[in-house]
Amino acid sequence: MLASSTAVASGITNVAGMVAFLAFTANITGHVANLAKHIVEQNFREIIVFLIWLLMFFAGAFISSFIVRSYIHISKYKAHSIPIIIEIVVLLFVAIYGHNFYKETMLERELVIGAIIFAMGLQNSLVSIISGGVIKTSHLTGLFTDLGGEVSELLHPRGEASSTLKNKIYIRITILSFYLIGAVAGGLLFDVFDFAIFYFVPVILLTILYYDLSPLALHKLSKVFSK
Repeated sequence: MLASSTAVASGITNVAGMVAFLAFTANITGHVANLAKHIVEQNFREIIVFLIWLLMFFAGAFISSFIVRSYIHISKYKAHSIPIIIEIVVLLFVAIYGHNFYKETMLERELVIGAIIFAMGLQNSLVSIISGGVIKTSHLTGLFTDLGGEVSELLHPRGEASSTLKNKIYIRITILSFYLIGAVAGGLLFDVFDFAIFYFVPVILLTILYYDLSPLALHKLSKVFSK
């Protein structure tokens, strides 16, 4: 549930960011390539911008991990919920600013993209920590790589079709499906709601806080998996 919910949020955010700013906001692989391009072309302003975007994703991942490790011994719920609350605040800022004040200047565009990238860094790090590094929901390159290897192992004559392997494949296909659903919804809804679409993502994240990370939900999940 956590993985699929955050995948939907990532899909909506990434496509909405692409439509609004012509830039991907849920992953940074393309930004690294663009950074290299601008270094070669000696476009110093763009070099600074892309470096800041990369650092924003790093800062989000760092802060999320630092918070989790600081509070995990006190309360697992608090450790996991604080990064999501910060992400909600950031995306609400994007929604409010974009819907009411955004004038489509270059500086505004770069600042809003940086804020969204920071939020995605928070989310990606949190999901990665909770899943033990198995799941990352804001980009799909690693997911396809792992899925290809696991399907190969499942179908290979010498492979072992264990329940664990099948569960991993199921989880990755679920994440991919929900990311795609979010991406399609993001593209369609942006045409209707414009920047107000970013209000939808905090609603999804609040749902995650209640259903996925609450002590009651976690207790129920632990009982299911212990059977």
